[in-house]
Amino acid sequence: MNKRSLVSIDDISREEIIDLLRRAQYFEANPTHKLLDGKVVATLFFEPSTRTRLSFETAVNRLGGRVIGFSDAATSSSSKGETLKDTIKMVSNYVDLIIMRHYLEGAARYATEVTDVPIINAGDGANQHPSQTLLDLYSIYKTQGTLYDLNITMVGDLKYGRTVHSLLMAMKYFRPTFHFVACDELRMPSQYKELCDSCGIKYYEHHDFSADVIGAADILYMTRVQRERFSDLLEYERVKNLYTLRRSMLEGSKPNLRVLHPLPRVNEIDQDVDESEKAYYFEQARGGLFARQAIICRALGIDTPTLTTSIES
Repeated sequence: MNKRSLVSIDDISREEIIDLLRRAQYFEANPTHKLLDGKVVATLFFEPSTRTRLSFETAVNRLGGRVIGFSDAATSSSSKGETLKDTIKMVSNYVDLIIMRHYLEGAARYATEVTDVPIINAGDGANQHPSQTLLDLYSIYKTQGTLYDLNITMVGDLKYGRTVHSLLMAMKYFRPTFHFVACDELRMPSQYKELCDSCGIKYYEHHDFSADVIGAADILYMTRVQRERFSDLLEYERVKNLYTLRRSMLEGSKPNLRVLHPLPRVNEIDQDVDESEKAYYFEQARGGLFARQAIICRALGIDTPTLTTSIES
């Protein structure tokens, strides 16, 4: 495995997380470079994506590199029966870095075992999404001025939502308090609650998306109930619209509250929330470009400047 691969947020330390966020700050102020001049990056998306793929490809282009790959597995040789191993080994002959999204949990980790080219996991099933986590952390820091001692409320699909799993794992360094709002079918899996217990992190579980829960939050992290994760569509229909945020529900919330969402949204955030100063999900997506520029440079061993703004607290 290439040591610069990023498969899980657990692959990097607290110090590395903070360093990447500082580098993201630098790229936000200075987005265009030639740091990847002569480098070729493959984006292999075996599962649909808009924001993640486009922001990674824009990041490569902004850094002066070139992109090859596919956004639909049906256009690749995997549709002919080629194994993931063969695809990774073949593409490794052509590129300096592979960014991949796959519908199977563990696919990105497996890819690191069959190539020496660094791998960035752009999402593997319901497992991990570390680049999303770094842009989420960047959004939290930008809106709160700190990563420490925050009340973070996660709402919706906490069972299959890889973004909330990764974010929870990263926040273990920063003394959060979590509130998990979900129905029984979509509760936070026990392994992540056990992680909270082992790290001394307080968490509370709720069925109701109440005014009290919203009123306590610094960050309200909404998630889409993901139809593609359900084998039983009747179960999906039963739970898909249980939690919807409306603008009126933000009345009485903390002034610093910001609403995040990894996107795409379906029905879980009403359009009227977009006009609220507390809606931050589109800015959050924009920040993904800068976080991913930092991640790409790390994966390729390219040193980059940082801004001196402190992220410590």
